[in-house]
Amino acid sequence: MTISCFSLLFCLPFFTFLTIHSKPVTSPYLSPTTIIPNYQNMLKTFKIFMYNPNDALTFNSPAESLFYASLQNSPFVTHDAEEAHLFFVPFASGLSTRSIARVIRRLREELPYWNRTLGADHFYLSCAGLGYESNRNLVELKKNSVQISCFPSPAGRFIPHKDIALPPFPKSNVPHALANRTARFLGYFGHSGVKESSFLVNELVNDPDFLIESESSDQLSYTERLASSKFCLFEYGGDVSRIGEALRFGCVPAVITDRPIQDLPFLDVLRWQEIALFVPVGGFKELKRVLGRTYGDRHEQMSKLGVKASQHFVWNEVPQPLDSFHTVMYQLWLRRHTIRYPRRE
Repeated sequence: MTISCFSLLFCLPFFTFLTIHSKPVTSPYLSPTTIIPNYQNMLKTFKIFMYNPNDALTFNSPAESLFYASLQNSPFVTHDAEEAHLFFVPFASGLSTRSIARVIRRLREELPYWNRTLGADHFYLSCAGLGYESNRNLVELKKNSVQISCFPSPAGRFIPHKDIALPPFPKSNVPHALANRTARFLGYFGHSGVKESSFLVNELVNDPDFLIESESSDQLSYTERLASSKFCLFEYGGDVSRIGEALRFGCVPAVITDRPIQDLPFLDVLRWQEIALFVPVGGFKELKRVLGRTYGDRHEQMSKLGVKASQHFVWNEVPQPLDSFHTVMYQLWLRRHTIRYPRRE
């Protein structure tokens, strides 16, 4: 079999259903023995310096707005730039690239911090992400600084291992998972997880193993749909806002994609291949075969690990330990060691 991806790491989601373990995986974390000590260390020591914005900031997404508000009011913020590990560059959603370039130019000319690393110890919020530009200020911002964007990101606007994806912000509050969960359906399709006129909906609508939201909205509540399904299906590039809720209810996310996914939230924290299934775009029979095989071999363990990981997908008005805000901060903390470039004149 020929693998066309440039890195097996990025191809891994495509072959998740083929993964074979010599012994059971008991943690959803990439580094289960160090994450809690590191997290506690972050809480005690991590410092962020926030530049003052020129104008009041507005954001297009709730996740951006809540992250910014939480950061402003957090103990991570310091007014002493010399003790800061990272620097936050604030600008509003929808600001033109020309205006963003002026923001960076001002930082370069008026303060010493940008020039020490050419922006490598800086980060910024941009839900849609920045594209590649020729302006020097934008080039350094794009290539060196950490971008925090929304998931999923537009193609070509996310640099893996440098940038960070915000976990989706749910559209509605969902109560805690049901205590007695009985999965009756192989898969659940919600309108929020499926593109319009999806070929999968058209093929699976008459299959009794699958639950389609449009057909069940009068019979089952949303929480009951999640609790009664083994897999919750999403199409990458569509609305994935309920993927955290699926994890919380033990409904293993099955993400249908036509390309490797490089912008998963918490990609350097969680073992995504242990909590979700990534299925290449294909026909109905192949999808059902993959889901059925995974249910027989690994579903129970994936479901349990997904429930453990779901705490990181919860957004709170007042941040709580290990929630979305704190886990994004943890990813920033992991990026606090930067290369000090020589200053260019």
